[in-house]
Amino acid sequence: MGLMEGKKGIIFGVSNKFGIANAIAEQLHAHGAEIAFTYANEAMEKRVRPIAESMNTKMCMECDVTKDEDVKKVFEEYQKKYDKLDFVVHAVAFANKDDLVGDFYSVSREGWDLAMHVSAYSLVTIARYAKPQMEASGGGSILAMTYLGATKVVANYNIMGVAKAALESSMRFIANDLGKYNIRCNCLSAGPVKTMAAKGIGGFDRMLKANVLKAPLKRTPEVSEVGKAALYLLSDLSSAVTAQVQFVDCGASEVFASLDEMAQIKFE
Repeated sequence: MGLMEGKKGIIFGVSNKFGIANAIAEQLHAHGAEIAFTYANEAMEKRVRPIAESMNTKMCMECDVTKDEDVKKVFEEYQKKYDKLDFVVHAVAFANKDDLVGDFYSVSREGWDLAMHVSAYSLVTIARYAKPQMEASGGGSILAMTYLGATKVVANYNIMGVAKAALESSMRFIANDLGKYNIRCNCLSAGPVKTMAAKGIGGFDRMLKANVLKAPLKRTPEVSEVGKAALYLLSDLSSAVTAQVQFVDCGASEVFASLDEMAQIKFE
């Protein structure tokens, strides 16, 4: 029997077959989970629907997470098709490309609001509508995707780093609020992984090389390894784990500078 046999839930944020959200879906599906999918807009549907259908989904629908009515409709439709809600994955983030580069203090108010609304507040909205169905199911697990830029300055991440910091803080407050209902909430922080989304980050190739130099395992994580970590956090294996940020970065986040990096530094 798979780890997720009999478990049912929703993934917000699958956008293509190469991304982290899809890797999570693949692991969940392989271990017996039934998954409902959402996509951001009509343009994304052609990428997401084939993935959803390959996993025998009962539901694949459009959802703009900045609109409460859209999120509410997703959970209403989900309740019609599934008898319980065991997990929800939040893999949604967006910022204007111009707000990811240059001086952070130049970010516009509109750019700030957009990044925070899509990337952070949407977790609050999703948790609010997930709570009643998860409570009725006897509990569940909510998982959100974050990144090291939430706590460290990462070049060309700018406003998204601030949005991820808000996401992580929101996760802790949600975990505190919902723990009494046996609902857990955690974040998964992946190291640099080659995805289509990562291509939008300037200097990403240098980030990959830096992770290899710094990480104790001397490599970057595979997207499938991020999916496996998500499987753990969404399954009963992590039944006592909540309000945590789980790093999957081959250890790089805990090393200030590796010996290889130190050897490249020229001191006066």
